Amino acid sequence: MELNKNERIDDLEINNMKIIQNKEGFCFGIDSVLLSDFAKGIKDNSKCVDLGTGTGILGILLCAKTNLSEIVGVEIQEEVADMAKRSIKLNNLENRFKIININLKEIIDKKNNEEIDDLNKNKIKNYLEKNSFDYVITNPPYKKINTGKINENKKQLISRHEITANLNDFIKTANYLLKDKGTLFMVHRPDRLADILEEMRKQKIEPKEIKFVYPKINKEPNLILIKGIKNARPFLKIDKPIYVYNEDGEYTDEILKIYNKEVK
Repeated sequence: MELNKNERIDDLEINNMKIIQNKEGFCFGIDSVLLSDFAKGIKDNSKCVDLGTGTGILGILLCAKTNLSEIVGVEIQEEVADMAKRSIKLNNLENRFKIININLKEIIDKKNNEEIDDLNKNKIKNYLEKNSFDYVITNPPYKKINTGKINENKKQLISRHEITANLNDFIKTANYLLKDKGTLFMVHRPDRLADILEEMRKQKIEPKEIKFVYPKINKEPNLILIKGIKNARPFLKIDKPIYVYNEDGEYTDEILKIYNKEVK
């Protein structure tokens, strides 16, 4: 497959899956890998949407780890969406994984917003109907606008900061797309946990499971994995935490297993 400037093909080391990445853009990290593992209990022949799919890493990993019948990735950046489409073709996943290049806020606003063109309205009608998905998965931007580093390139900025859509937009759209008792899987930062739980409850997605991710023992957690179910009864489970590195700086056995690496 022909690559564009600064692009490379990375082997995901699972079921011969590969992904196209751009070293000048935003390459996937351990958060996406951990989220795909957190969601590996997805039922066979179900439908999933990935909000803010980026280069398609979550969808590709889920295709490798589950028997999903269909996954739709929503991505606002045209260049990044194109990379995802080419990765899908590279892995022969065209029948299972579709990319829709729109702003996720258009999904709910399609009927009331005259600025949304007919092409995007048709995409939403054909692939993103209300109450039509069993699962929503998302690795949204972690940082509120005007916080953190702002000297990043545009692709990195949109991936990391709530510029085109904020936390409320992601969770509100998840509620719109999920069937009754459908499941939301999300990875985020611990400092946003109160905001996340408040928004989930507001959108009638009940928090059901939380897993904290620590870089190593005696360090503060730097990621959280959250599962919520639409219109479910309250009952929250705090899972056993994940530790990424041992004291010697090597991956823990749990992380090695998630990456399909040999445990020492």
